[in-house]
Amino acid sequence: MRIAYLHSGSIPSVYANGVHVMRMCDAFTDAGHDVVLYAPPGTVPVDDVHAYYGTRNRFEVRTVAQPRVPGLGRWIRARRVRADLRRRGVPDLLYGRDLRALLAASDLAPVVYETHLLWPDRAVRGIERLLFGRPNLRRVVFVSQALADDYRRSFPRLGSLRRVDLVTAHDCADPAPEGGPAAGLPGRPGALRIGYVGHLYPGRGTDVILDLADRLPAADFHLVGGTAADREHWQSRCGRPNVHFHGHLPPAGLAPYYRAFDIVLAPYQRKVFCAGGVGEISRWVSPMKLFEYMSHGKAIIASDLPVLREVLDDGVNCLLCPPDSVDAWSDAVTRLAEDQALREALGAEARRRLHDRHTWRARADQVLPAPGEPAGRR
Repeated sequence: MRIAYLHSGSIPSVYANGVHVMRMCDAFTDAGHDVVLYAPPGTVPVDDVHAYYGTRNRFEVRTVAQPRVPGLGRWIRARRVRADLRRRGVPDLLYGRDLRALLAASDLAPVVYETHLLWPDRAVRGIERLLFGRPNLRRVVFVSQALADDYRRSFPRLGSLRRVDLVTAHDCADPAPEGGPAAGLPGRPGALRIGYVGHLYPGRGTDVILDLADRLPAADFHLVGGTAADREHWQSRCGRPNVHFHGHLPPAGLAPYYRAFDIVLAPYQRKVFCAGGVGEISRWVSPMKLFEYMSHGKAIIASDLPVLREVLDDGVNCLLCPPDSVDAWSDAVTRLAEDQALREALGAEARRRLHDRHTWRARADQVLPAPGEPAGRR
């Protein structure tokens, strides 16, 4: 099948949505599909976008710029994407997260719309209503069950459209190969290495990690990721010698860091924001780093949020803590530090569950309608 993936975020970039989109296009290609990704020009200067993201396949990435026309730039870009699709030959399926481009091209081919948050902007919801009314819409993919439930409440007609499948598909990770080099981390020989990988936006729990470093001076804490501005903000507030900021790394370069960590943290707070404070996503978040932790068989300590319990089981494949209780997080770290067998057991079960349920390749089959598949299945 020929698939055009329509994305509204820059490729390449420092943001997680770019990683998600590239991983999905890679998985679609693994499944035997011919994929072209449409995205705005990148914001990170790289020579090879596929090497930057570490994809296995060299699917085509076509950049379509957004003109700087207030109020109209996104729509103009959407029309340009549609024109390019027609010029190059209409694909068999339009898939993606670019709401305006999907709407603009929805008369050309069947459409699958994937969403990761319920937009607070009424104008965006209005565009979604238009897309939901298009006869070519075949599926809507939600990144968590909580998000699917909220969409059903906000768009009650969506659930009654017999031609549209509603599919919940969590984020994923590729299975990590056994072995491989570990990063040479700064810090003290023999110190427990506690890792965090991800952005440093509000609600990601950076303050919790720094409080833990104060309470647990015998452990070394490593934070990988974040924009230069966010990293500078937190570094200026942290004078502890057991905290190491590593900054943003290409997605293809993260595996050695995962291998080097003894314990990994996912301290999401009760309010979690996207880049620039756009969109509060704590009810629906499905963090890719969580699945990458699982892929590498790491002992995970995560926030006890209802949406994370869709994937995590306390004491089975992780330890869960109240998001804002530093006492509980400190106790959990201490417990794992003193019990290597428990670390290994939690990590092994996390890896097993990732392999069984949450690989990109399996997700590709889950989200795509099969040729000739009848509509209306849930």
